[in-house]
Amino acid sequence: MENRRYEKALADPIFKVISKAATELELEAYVVGGYVRDYFLDRGAKQDIDVVAMGSGIALAEKVSQLLPGSPKVRVFKNFGTAMIRQDDLHLEFVGARKESYRKDSRKPLVEDGTLEEDQKRRDFTINAMALDLRPESFALLLDPFDGRGDLKNGIIRTPLEPGITYSDDPLRMIRAIRFATQLGFQITPASLEAIEKNKDRIRIVSRERIVDELQKIMAADQPSVGLTLLHNTGLLEYILPELTALRGIEEIEGQRHKDNFWHTLEVVDNISRTTDKLWLRWAALLHDIGKAPTKRFDTKIGWTFHGHEFVGSKMVYSLFKRLRLPLNEHMKYVQKLVRLSSRPVSLSDEHVTDSAVRRLIFDAGNDVEDLMTLCEADITTKNPRKQKRYLRNFKAVRKKIKEVEERDRIRNFQPPITGEQIMKAFNLKPCREIGKIKDAIKEGILEGEIPNDPEAAHRFMIQKGLELGLKPSVEATQTNKEG
Repeated sequence: MENRRYEKALADPIFKVISKAATELELEAYVVGGYVRDYFLDRGAKQDIDVVAMGSGIALAEKVSQLLPGSPKVRVFKNFGTAMIRQDDLHLEFVGARKESYRKDSRKPLVEDGTLEEDQKRRDFTINAMALDLRPESFALLLDPFDGRGDLKNGIIRTPLEPGITYSDDPLRMIRAIRFATQLGFQITPASLEAIEKNKDRIRIVSRERIVDELQKIMAADQPSVGLTLLHNTGLLEYILPELTALRGIEEIEGQRHKDNFWHTLEVVDNISRTTDKLWLRWAALLHDIGKAPTKRFDTKIGWTFHGHEFVGSKMVYSLFKRLRLPLNEHMKYVQKLVRLSSRPVSLSDEHVTDSAVRRLIFDAGNDVEDLMTLCEADITTKNPRKQKRYLRNFKAVRKKIKEVEERDRIRNFQPPITGEQIMKAFNLKPCREIGKIKDAIKEGILEGEIPNDPEAAHRFMIQKGLELGLKPSVEATQTNKEG
């Protein structure tokens, strides 16, 4: 273990304050975890700082608060023996050193006071088990009993203890290993991968919220397929996203095969991740084909079909989000919409496509039409350069059509130029079905290009449709119609 001090890592004045507070309480204190790891990875100054005390972490937090300007509030969590302080942009968490033991049916540990070494042993990975000393006589000395520094240099994810113990004790660590490997571009040791596969069924005792938190970080990585592939290869993905693993495999009947939609999906996710950081657009890419498993059929005349997979997939999004406790709000509706519309732009690449079809796509997609086009372009995974070039050229033409039609007809986020109240007034009506019929007719007339998207044309169309329904327009409405 190297015997070197890293004063630069602890240059922020807050560390001298913590050191002083620990000295006054006659406690040993150390900075551990992600702050130390990210310093050696040169990932910029981390705002979350974890401090371990040989004694009461809560008492240390309260003493630090007394020494800081304004005595910031200390949030105490007695059940966990932890305390938190927010100071400017820093988020400080204090805990007493501890050793842990686990029951088979729970990832909540039985906790006892422990030494620094016992605290480091309970950490998930060697790269998170390094500590920087805050004692004045050995300030900024690195304590690295498991050579986490070496693993950082070599790009390795390794557990301090035998991996089967680490993962069985807290199964969330299995997904965390995969998340760190994905984020950092590291390799998980073969022994760890074997232990993850062996303990995969224990993921059932982990809350969905904790699983999703790690999954979101994988989805936000530069290349999410790295993590998704590891989840699949270790068997964890089957427990988390069975809708995705159901796409795995290729069937052949009468010499006709379909592509493996699982690996295709992972390519699409990587493609879109190279062009956007939008998390929910990445989710739309991940789920855009989930309807293909339940809709797969073989037709002796045309081969493999997936009729209506977009509609079925959009319906599946809700149950998937609900099961994983993902937000059932506008994010879920956005993903549903993009999954439902994911094949629509393909039909618009035909040079003979009508303006009406383009207007309907703009109407249905609204402000998300650009994201939809980005998804469609990411969906091109052919390895044939000529085909890829042709598909991209086709989508470029679709984008041009959308822009031209939108500039002319202003369909995006369409608001009817005639309101229900105006229809009621024009025909002296009370609320009735005819009002909805006229509103729908006006909308269809604009989308079909029968009338332009403006109030005067819509008013004349309204009178015409009302007459066809046997309604009698008011004198005022008739006069307005003549003037128009």
